[in-house]
Amino acid sequence: MGVKALLAAGIATAAALSACGGTAESASGTVRLLTHESFVLSQSLIDDFQARTGLVLEVVTAGDAGSMVAGAILAAGAPTADVLFGVDNTLRSRAVGAGVFAPYASSAADALRPELRDDTAGGLLTPVDFGDVCVNIDDGFFASAGLAPPSTLEDLASPEYRDLLVVEDPGTSSPGLAFLLSTVARYGDQWPDYWRRLAANGVTVAGSWTDAYMGDFTKGGGGGDRPLVVSYATSPPAEIVYASDPKPERPSTSVMPDGCYRQVEYAGVLAGASNPAGAQAVLDWLLSPEVQADLPLSMFVLPARDGVALPDVFTRFAPAIANPLQIAADEVAAGVPDWLAEWGAVMGR
Repeated sequence: MGVKALLAAGIATAAALSACGGTAESASGTVRLLTHESFVLSQSLIDDFQARTGLVLEVVTAGDAGSMVAGAILAAGAPTADVLFGVDNTLRSRAVGAGVFAPYASSAADALRPELRDDTAGGLLTPVDFGDVCVNIDDGFFASAGLAPPSTLEDLASPEYRDLLVVEDPGTSSPGLAFLLSTVARYGDQWPDYWRRLAANGVTVAGSWTDAYMGDFTKGGGGGDRPLVVSYATSPPAEIVYASDPKPERPSTSVMPDGCYRQVEYAGVLAGASNPAGAQAVLDWLLSPEVQADLPLSMFVLPARDGVALPDVFTRFAPAIANPLQIAADEVAAGVPDWLAEWGAVMGR
């Protein structure tokens, strides 16, 4: 840990008693929310938040989650925003170690799902949503080919699925990194051998989720030739929601439940924020029942708050992943540089 991170950690420890017990009652003025390009909430919720609190919410987007976190690290201690949303469990240790966040415990934290209540990076982060990165399947392709779709990670390296899979580059894509982590979690030190087998089986690598799903995937609309793609367990419901009327009765894609990697997204008050009370108000609002209920159809993620009813399209077509793969955040932070370098060497990139 560098001098700046050590200093930030010391300040955070000294401030913890006051910040963790604070409230957002004194919030006023403009509050800036730094987030990634996929952030979407219903405008009516934003309007209601501003009307109730008297705050002006300014949403600042900074590319994908990786770019956003990199920028927040560079500005640690002197941020241009007040609160950050969208750092996930593959990136959070880097941000926490750099002193990006100030302590704050939301009054709504007790309403989180039980497995997420202690997932706070020592009181610096609050879980807001979660989802699972999984291989998605073009069901029609396999039915027409008379071929059973793959059901395990191991299947993906089998000859019958040669030239059928597209994945995202883990160095440039959040789902791509999650898929790499799923293979590390499953195969341990032997994960490079698994990727060698995938490469020999004709896997193709896209730079982003958009390139992979919308371009290479056979059901993405871009004339792609790959019926297997790394995407999300919530992609089939999205297919229904965004379909033109009359909407189909069921999606044409499904999810391979084996090998899914659980992603959790967090929000945190930025250390050095000019409006910390406003930042706390935003974080509390993100955990409110209204915002949590809006998340599935706005961002196609699952609410971190316990007991929030899901839309019917989710309960019908988004499989509940019973045993998602995960690696501890500290282990991810320590291992990712070497894993990415090894992946690049194996894949010739």
